Amino acid sequence: MKDLFIVASFTFKDLVKRKSFIISNIIIFIIIIVGFNVPKIIDMVKGNNKDFGKTKITIFDNDNTFEGTLENIISPKENLEIEVSKDKLNLDEVKEKIKNKEIEEAIYISSADVAIDIKYVIESNSLMTEVPQDLIMTIQTMYQNLQLSKLGITEQQMQFINSPFNVEVDQADENGTTNVLPMMLLSMVLFYAIYFFAYQISSSITIEKTSKIMETLVTSTSPRMIVLGKTIGIGLVGVCQTIVTVCVAVICANAFLSHELIESVLNSIHLTPQVAVITIVYYILGYSLFALLYALTGSTVAKPEDVQSANGPVAILAVIGFYLSYFTMMNPTSDLNKFAAMFPVSAPFCMPFRAIMGLATNEEIAISIGILLVTILIVARVSIKIYSSAILNYGRRLRINDLFKIYKNKND
Repeated sequence: MKDLFIVASFTFKDLVKRKSFIISNIIIFIIIIVGFNVPKIIDMVKGNNKDFGKTKITIFDNDNTFEGTLENIISPKENLEIEVSKDKLNLDEVKEKIKNKEIEEAIYISSADVAIDIKYVIESNSLMTEVPQDLIMTIQTMYQNLQLSKLGITEQQMQFINSPFNVEVDQADENGTTNVLPMMLLSMVLFYAIYFFAYQISSSITIEKTSKIMETLVTSTSPRMIVLGKTIGIGLVGVCQTIVTVCVAVICANAFLSHELIESVLNSIHLTPQVAVITIVYYILGYSLFALLYALTGSTVAKPEDVQSANGPVAILAVIGFYLSYFTMMNPTSDLNKFAAMFPVSAPFCMPFRAIMGLATNEEIAISIGILLVTILIVARVSIKIYSSAILNYGRRLRINDLFKIYKNKND
């Protein structure tokens, strides 16, 4: 037990002292602070420039189809500035005005035989161009009101005809939530926290092999204690960094965001103590699984430049697990999402999401954790056996068939 503590303590101190670790954390904190200040930055820019983000559209009613009523039009959006021109111009003349920068954009209205033609005229077409549908609907409503008034329909009757429908979203399951975005963000955070720190295991092992520290560790304690100690040490770094990052995010949210927005996000997540415990448990189990896999790959290489290629299979496995969880969130009641919550490589990213949504039963959570624990024990057994023989390999990178031979010889 003492050896386990020594290895874990050494690994923890070694990682937090690295310049790369310190710089990466500083960058993360800066991104968090700037990210929470984006709304204020936008408001400041808008305050300095009132026309920021506004689109100016000039309307031409060439055939007087609206009989002068367009002068009373009200912009449906704040970022739209509308001007009604009294000039009688044809379409080519309107285009010329846009080319000459006299106007920005235009809506050209003309009467056809059985319909009203509306052309949205811009300087140049592109895939990003969007027709201002809200403004078109406003114009269409004004035309309908004009025609109804000619039929003797009163203003009160027209308001009743044009009154919008009240559309609301209701849930059959009051414990669930329809806001999937916070859960997707949570899944991404879990993947980053698990994958990033598990990856550090292989890098740490390879660096120590090149500096001959590993030889000292092997002669001082057993390979099992080295693997477990490194896993615990780097895991503690990950927990500490995650706690600090969350604290910084909470402080920035309280300082820079409105309390109404924070409350709406928290209400949409339905975070409870039980869900928090489940998330922490899956974070620990997910990290343990991938850390043991990366400890195995780290012991098979002798040079730091070979680490990335050796970690390739594990990285692919992690990405498959993440995307299996991420994309099945779109349909959380599907059988594929249930499978992702049970599959060991995707369960750490999927099951907390299902728990937040209120879709996971206690039996499903227990089965998922049981499968994950069995998988971790199997991977730990294989990793420790291969690690103990491959750790002092300073020659060529060990291949898959070499690992099978080492494991077979250990069993023999």
